[in-house]
Order: sequence, then C-alpha cells, then structure tokens
Amino acid sequence: MKQNDPTASIADANRVLHDTLPFDDTDDFADADRGFLGTLEEPVIRDADGTAVWDAAAYDFVDGDAPATVNPSLWRQSRLVAKHGLYEVVEGVYQARGFDLSVMSFIESDTGVIVVDPLISKETAEAALGLYRAHRGDRPLVAVIFTHSHIDHFGGVLGVVEAADLEGRKVQIVAPEGFLGHAISENVYAGTAMGRRAGYMYGAALDKGPAGQVGAGLGQTTSTGVPGVLVPTVDIRETGQTLTVDGVDIEFQLAPGTEAPAEMHFYLPRYRALCMAENATHTLHNLLTLRGALVRDPHIWSAYLTEAIERFADRSDVLFASHHWPTWEAAASGTSSACSATSTATCTTRRCAASTGASRERRSRRTSRCRRRSSPSGARTATTGRCRTT
Repeated sequence: MKQNDPTASIADANRVLHDTLPFDDTDDFADADRGFLGTLEEPVIRDADGTAVWDAAAYDFVDGDAPATVNPSLWRQSRLVAKHGLYEVVEGVYQARGFDLSVMSFIESDTGVIVVDPLISKETAEAALGLYRAHRGDRPLVAVIFTHSHIDHFGGVLGVVEAADLEGRKVQIVAPEGFLGHAISENVYAGTAMGRRAGYMYGAALDKGPAGQVGAGLGQTTSTGVPGVLVPTVDIRETGQTLTVDGVDIEFQLAPGTEAPAEMHFYLPRYRALCMAENATHTLHNLLTLRGALVRDPHIWSAYLTEAIERFADRSDVLFASHHWPTWEAAASGTSSACSATSTATCTTRRCAASTGASRERRSRRTSRCRRRSSPSGARTATTGRCRTT
C-alpha cells in the first residue's frame, strides 16, 4: 500500500498539538515500567502451523519524538502500549502486557492462580501464562474471571484452561450475569460484519510504521490466533456479591451498560487492589464504535465509576484494568476513576453543547482539566471535564 508524506496542514496541526500538551510529564512512562520482571525471549507468537499470530517487537519503531505523520498524542500512547512483558502490580498480583490488544492479569491464591481476561487468542494467552509461570512458578489454575463480554477479554481462554480442568469444576469460570448471551450476540450473530469493520477501525491491514499503523490506543492491535469461549460456572448477579476462590476473597460490583453490556469490577481485600475492567483506563474511551458495538451510555458509565469510588477508593492502594498499566496509591486510585467518570459523562455534553450553538465560554467551563485530589473524598468532587489522557 502506497504511503504518502503528510500534507503541510497535517504536519502543522501535529506540531501545534505537540506544543500544546504537557509532553514533559513522564509519570505514565515510569508507571508503565514499574514492576517489570521480564519478557518473552522470542517476541513472535505462532500457532500450531507455525504462522505468526503476534509479534511483540513489531512496534519497536515507535520510539523518540513523534514524526510529522503521526498525531503526537497517539505516538506517545503507542510508545506506552508497545511495552511488553510480565509486571508486578503488587506482590501477588501480576500482569502480562503487550501480547494482545488487552492485558491479562494473574492473582495468586493460597495454592494456585486466578487468571483475569485471557486476551483474544489461545496462542497469546498460552504464551502469557507461560511467561507468568517462568517467573512465578508452575501454580495450578484455580479460576478464570471474564470481566466483560468483549472477545479481547475471554477469547484466549482455551490457551489457559484444559478440558481436564473443567471436570469436577476444578477451575471456576466467573463472569457477570448476561455475559454469554452478549458474547454470542456480538461475536457469532454479528461477528463477521463486526470483525470486518474492526479491521478498518484499528487499521490492522495497514503496514506498521510511521506512515501506517502505529497502535490502537487500547493496545497495539489485535492478535490473529484461535479464539474460543467457555460457559461460566459462576454468574455474578448483584453488586456486593462476594466469592472466595482458593482463599482469596473477591467483592464484585456489576456495571452493565457501560463499556460493555455485561461488565463488572471487583475488589481484592487481600491485596487492597481494585480491578476496573475496561471502564477506567488510560484513554478517553469511545462511546460510539466504528466496528458496531452497542452504543455506550456515558451517564450510566459515569454513575458506576462514581459508585466504585464510593465503595472501594478508601480501601484501595492500586487500581488496575484490562488495558494499560496500573495507577498506584489510594488517592490516585480514586482520582483515576473520578476523572474517567466526569470526562465520560461530560464529553457528550460538550459535543451536544457545540452542536446546539452553546457559547465557547460555556463549553470552556465544562471542559476544564480534572484536578488531582489528595483523598478519595476529594476525588469524588473532581472538576468535571477533560482528563489528561491520550
């Protein structure tokens, strides 16, 4: 595919944006590197036939300052998500990042390990589990948690669960109520059309490079291995429901109709860690997707984020999600969700105001930057508007 040089207007717009945003703030880079334990010796992950389904080194070109061809904010985000390896969130909680569009998490229990959101493909999930075991030992799998009904959060389950594990329910499959119906609706009934449209949305067919595909915001791109699904053995039906898995207590919060129609957050008292699924990540998430997922309601989404702050912020030392890197410390955890909540709710208001001719002054007041707070109670009253995300 022919790749063109940027027009003068594009190059100028990218240069202005670079001069506008605080690119000297490198906190995210420090957080993205924190807890690094190691990565795969061979960056290419292959299927049974030897075909490459993922190349963790494919984005090594994303380094240094943004070229004139790329929005500098996207370039910065792509530098962050191109990092790959196993990372410690806190002692006992780990993440494999950079091996698919999403992130796979590991929660150590008394005798085994719980896997959270096993990526898109069997092959990438299997490689991520192998990397975890190479650093943390061959702990047996005791449960898999699907936080929501999008394929990048369950598709690789057959790479971590063997048929023998399901006999006698040695491995529990935990998911929010309605998970299976929504997963089938999106990936079977509408799967072909949505998959084709997702290729355009993520630019997966473009050559990778400064004049082609540089990343997808949530991650680099989607893997191309074998997807699958397993029927949940435990349905989470209400907020406040708790489950003990091999000694680890898990407290759930349902969040339906947010980023996915069936979605949930959960809290781990043992680790003072809060998992926010895909509802509080390091981007301003889309509400209307080009691939055709159900339209998200920003007000419902923000309400569940506010509820998460009220339920968990003062008990949490770290917030992690199924994309990107964690946010540490209780105050930062609350503020991260608060910024996501307020910006999710008000960006739609901002666009509506623009479309109805609201004055620039009124819109400006609505889009002021979220202020960082030093306590969860302060986080709950964070200024509505635009968080510094990419």
